[in-house]
Amino acid sequence: MQISGAEILIKTLIEQNVDTVFGYPGGAVLPLYDALYNNSDKITHILTAHEQGASHAADGYARSTGKVGVCIATSGPGATNLVTGIATAQMDSVPMVAITGNVPTTLLGKDSFQEVDITGVTMPITKHNYIVKKAGDLAGIVREAFFIAKEGRPGPVLIDITKNAMIDLCEYQKEEPREIKYLSNRLKEPNLDVAANMIENSSRPMCYVGGGTIISNSSERVRNFIDLIDSPSCVSLMACGAIRSDSDRYTGLVGMHGSKVSNVCINKCDLLIVIGARFSDRVISKASSFAKHARIIQIDVDPAEIDKNIETSCHLVGDINVVLDRLMSKIKKQEHANWMQEVAGYKKRFPVLTNHESHRAYEIINALNENLNEDDIVATEVGQHQIWTAQFLNHKNPRRFLTSGGLGTMGYGTGAAIGAQMGNKDVRVVNVAGDGCFRMNSNELTTIARYNLPVIVIVMNNHTLGMVRQWQTLFYDKHYSQTTLDTPIDWCMLAKAYGVESMKLSIDDDPNEVIKKALSLNKPCVIDAQIPIDDKVYPIVAPGSSIKDMIGFREENVN
Repeated sequence: MQISGAEILIKTLIEQNVDTVFGYPGGAVLPLYDALYNNSDKITHILTAHEQGASHAADGYARSTGKVGVCIATSGPGATNLVTGIATAQMDSVPMVAITGNVPTTLLGKDSFQEVDITGVTMPITKHNYIVKKAGDLAGIVREAFFIAKEGRPGPVLIDITKNAMIDLCEYQKEEPREIKYLSNRLKEPNLDVAANMIENSSRPMCYVGGGTIISNSSERVRNFIDLIDSPSCVSLMACGAIRSDSDRYTGLVGMHGSKVSNVCINKCDLLIVIGARFSDRVISKASSFAKHARIIQIDVDPAEIDKNIETSCHLVGDINVVLDRLMSKIKKQEHANWMQEVAGYKKRFPVLTNHESHRAYEIINALNENLNEDDIVATEVGQHQIWTAQFLNHKNPRRFLTSGGLGTMGYGTGAAIGAQMGNKDVRVVNVAGDGCFRMNSNELTTIARYNLPVIVIVMNNHTLGMVRQWQTLFYDKHYSQTTLDTPIDWCMLAKAYGVESMKLSIDDDPNEVIKKALSLNKPCVIDAQIPIDDKVYPIVAPGSSIKDMIGFREENVN
């Protein structure tokens, strides 16, 4: 029996185990939405306030569940509104399939109404993309798109479908999803032997763990590995949760906003083992002085990342699970008691919290620590609140901390929180936002209210673009150009307009009581949390400086 291309698309999504999609309808995707209507018992569609919110929701769904996130938009402006979310997913290696409609094939290239060459637009920011012009090609392309999105280093794939391909009739034959296999064809035995020898001859090893650890579901193996080699470990922003933050081995973030302990250890170690990380400029800062006294082993599934930013002494290309299993089989249990004692001394000497700010951000994040369960999820926007949350939140498990790392997308968190809540209905989801970021996505309160999602949004309200103001204070002679947000917005009244509960948290209020009350409502809630305008994220590395030269850290007298 022949069915429409739109019906084939929906059946193929179901075949790929898709249960939730995020989107916004329009003329070019009306056949798809008609097919969704007929299959609403199999796929839940979440209508967002804006297509960018749909892309971030698909991203948050993917990061928190490990499944492929799916978003849908119509042609033209609908498609271009997905671009920021697609680029965010690409930079952080998030498996996503974005589906867009387009004009009929006969109208392509004629500047037709709402026509955009979205495959041309997104070519640099997708792992792969397609334009589908025939209904008979749809099923095969969708299957391949899901495989590509998940296989190896994950990423977003865009499928642009002409309207005639959705309407035309074609035969459909169900298939099972292709199996995703661990990639290890580039992993060489001599390299494993070299790495094992380097580890066994090291007296001061240090592990730098990146987001690839969480993406590849290898956090448990990484924890076993660092125990085996008796090493401290720091994390990138994308790896929060890969190593338990209450572990004696955990030294915190590394790099520009890393802990003093992590940055000292990077420069003191004689062997740096980099697992699922790409040596971002926000980590290495001044490349010529990064880990200057260490030999470096890099473990990554993507050969393009090897020696791209930092030259390594040895590299192991393959899935982290495969690499570590084979590497650990070659290594005896190591002991570095003196080195671990030295690191413990640094942790006492250089605590993360600075002593010349209000500590208000710490108090708010610590209240989350007191009231959330280990499996609850915290998303963030981008800015000071993002780094404070990464620094002070108790990270226990992977996929529980969602943030835009590579692209640094303001406006990411609310959409991501919606996606995470849809993918994890039995946990609580909190989005920590800044007032600048929340201006960009507060329209998604419509979505939260429509579906009665018990998402809590904490607006760290300092009435400024905090991170930009901090840079203006430290590096631009306090020229506060266009960063003060003095518009008298009442976030609680705005929340009420959307039908969402709200609470004010003044600087003198106990955040523990307010957050506990918000959680007890089991409803959507916005918390307007006032913080001082000049509280800063510390420590920080000045632009062009080495990570060993940090500003604003506290040194304790431990004698």
